Amino acid sequence: MPGGDGDLSGGVDGGHGILTVRGSDVHRTWNNIRYKTGLSANNVGAKQLSMNVAVIPPGGVAHAHVHVGFEVMLYILQGRVRHEYGPGCALSLDNAAGDFIFIEPGIPHEVINLSETEPVVAVVARSDASEWEHIVPYERRR
Repeated sequence: MPGGDGDLSGGVDGGHGILTVRGSDVHRTWNNIRYKTGLSANNVGAKQLSMNVAVIPPGGVAHAHVHVGFEVMLYILQGRVRHEYGPGCALSLDNAAGDFIFIEPGIPHEVINLSETEPVVAVVARSDASEWEHIVPYERRR
């Protein structure tokens, strides 16, 4: 499920150990989620972490997938989201603005925006500097 990264180094400011991406726009897409350019191996040479802002459009779904070998933490800034997760994505957990979420490596999950009119906006941090390289699709049971 690769995304369209392109060259992300153009928006980086600073140097000598402190780098900044200033006010990036939402313009990258992976699995029906739109992203602001954040920080990753792609633009600041990070070795173990990546972080950005994700936007799930109204009614949007990030289809079932698994993070292979890395952890994810999210902070919901806006909206309501459902994670259907676990074997067959049979379990369900709803979250809203102000919630922190931790996803262990290897947990199958599908992410659903619960609103047909409002986006979900979240800060996403990964213990993988490559962002999407180690994510694989998961065939869930319906």
